[in-house]
Amino acid sequence: MSTILAPSNIASTRPATSLRRATLTVGVVAAAVTTGLVAALHAAGVPFAAEGEVPLAAFAQFTFIGTVLGGLLVALLNRRSTVPRRRFVQTTAALVALSCVAPIALADGAASTISLIGTHLVAAAMIVPVLARHTTD
Repeated sequence: MSTILAPSNIASTRPATSLRRATLTVGVVAAAVTTGLVAALHAAGVPFAAEGEVPLAAFAQFTFIGTVLGGLLVALLNRRSTVPRRRFVQTTAALVALSCVAPIALADGAASTISLIGTHLVAAAMIVPVLARHTTD
């Protein structure tokens, strides 16, 4: 017996598929951009150290993981909030600010602090607008 999707089912799966695709795409792109930025700055002599040298691969990994968590947040807010876009932007603004605390507290010098905060802001500037467009309000 074949299953035929009713129009209501199709409408409900498209946004989820679109959000997944957008999350994965922006995650890969942002990971590549931040890693490339770090590699270029490191080659120019800018240190990336927070209680020891931060491995280059960590930038890609954490950027991608953060993007996936952002996509999950969008999905949750789309289901639970009456104003998901506003809540998403408010939450991500707070989380980006919070993510900048670690470089401030742990970075080995001003250049590392500025560089690490800069990569957080570059990643957020790429990821947040893309995911915010996938909220349902």
